[in-house]
This record gives sequence, structure tokens and C-alpha cells, in this order.
Amino acid sequence: MSGRLVLAGTPIGDVSDASARLGKVLAAAEVVAAEDTRRLRRLTGELGIQLSGRVVSYFEGNERERTPELLEALEQGLTVVVVTDAGMPSVSDPGYRLVAAAIEADVDVTAVPGPSAVLTALALSGLPVDRFTFEGFLPRKPGERGRRLMELKDEPRTMVFFEAPHRLTASLEAMAEAFGADRRTAVCRELTKTYEEVKRGPLDDLVTWSKDGVRGEITVVVAGADPDKVLTPQDLAREVAQDEEAGTPRKQAISDVAKRFNVPKRTVYDAVLAARDPGK
Repeated sequence: MSGRLVLAGTPIGDVSDASARLGKVLAAAEVVAAEDTRRLRRLTGELGIQLSGRVVSYFEGNERERTPELLEALEQGLTVVVVTDAGMPSVSDPGYRLVAAAIEADVDVTAVPGPSAVLTALALSGLPVDRFTFEGFLPRKPGERGRRLMELKDEPRTMVFFEAPHRLTASLEAMAEAFGADRRTAVCRELTKTYEEVKRGPLDDLVTWSKDGVRGEITVVVAGADPDKVLTPQDLAREVAQDEEAGTPRKQAISDVAKRFNVPKRTVYDAVLAARDPGK
């Protein structure tokens, strides 16, 4: 008879946010898979919990190799609890591989809900919360980061990102280039901790603010694109046609329109082709 996999949400800052159920589940677990075993020991100490089960490390570097071992424990009927440093496992943290494997093996999977940096930042941002998309961490390399953000340029939903302090300014600058310097944004740091701070404003203001140095765990919330300002392929093709009528060669017109509206040249080129041959 198979066991049960439990994804346990842990406090993102203030330890008193931990639920009573979290303590019970950790104390009763036969195996606890922790992203950082030292942080787990600190948490259980602060909560006054005595672990009775086996504790194993389960982090990005060993997640692939350790998943089969944890799945075997589940198939033997054990209860395995997964915890990360903060928040809910699987959300930009280890857990997804084990969940997928457990479901495939017909093992029961449940969760102990807990604090979420994504939802907390979204609620505090002052930006629309009816529809949103979580984008996790942006790529570290500038080129890849820029391409990812350009893909999101016309996203109408509020966007939530995680970012490291030392990359915050570069990411905000890239967002300003892709989304426009006036796009409304909130940078949330150290949520629920002593030095919690939420800085709101247009991207260009936040770029300047961030250059003084920002510390702590950071979540960035960015307003979605204004539907009235999103250009359709027909709009782009019309702009190119107008430039051509004014005497600009097509190749140059495509390049100029791409720069003018901050979109890839390939997007403008495809729009022109589609306008010339609507059937394709």
C-alpha cells in the first residue's frame, strides 16, 4: 500500500506564520525531504517540534538523483513531507519532479498550505490581482533575459517575478527597455520580516532607487500591458506602409518601426508579409 506525499508550505519570514498543522505533519513524518536541513532544524527548534522521521536533503543540485529514492519510500507506504527554505515546494523550488513521479505511480499527494511570496507581493503591490501570471526568475544572461521580457511585452495580466538582490537593477533596466519606462511596478523585499519594504512606482524610478543597493528576498510585481497600447500585426504593417509612402526603403522602414515600437524586427517583417498575403 502506497504512502502519502505532503508538500508543506513554510513561513517566508515571520516564523509565527507557521500553522499548527505544519507542526503536526512534520512531527509525524517518516521522511522529511528538506531543501536546507539546517534551516529545517532551525524552524523545528523555533516551533518546538521534535522530528521523529528520517531527514534527507532535497535541493536543486540533487533533486533529479534523489527523486527515485523518495518515490521508493512512498511506494513502501511511508509518509514523505517536502519542505523548502520558504514558501510552497514546487514554486521555483524543488518538488515538481517528485510530485510528477508520485502521480504517475498513483501515490496520494496533498499539501499543507502556507505563506506565499507570490500572493503576498501581489496583494501588496496595488496592481490588478484579478488575473496574473507567475514568471519565476528571469534568465541570468542579458540576451536571454531581454528575449524573455520581449515575449511578455504585450502580456495583459499582472506579472510576478522573483529576483536576486545583485541582479535587481539589471532586471529592472531590462524591464524598462522591454515594457517602457513608465510601466507601473512594485518591488517587494523581506516580506513579513522586520525590514519589510514595498517600493512602488514606474520602472525608471525603481531603476534609480535600486542602484543604491537592495538586500533581502525580492519579489517584483509588474502591471500588464494596456490593451489600448498593444499593436496588432495590422498596425505594424500599416506603419511600415506609411514609412514606405514617405520614401523610406522597406528594409529600413521595418527596422525603423521595430525601434519605434520596441518590437523585434522579425515581428514587423512577419506582419508585413501577412499583410501582403493574408492567406498565408
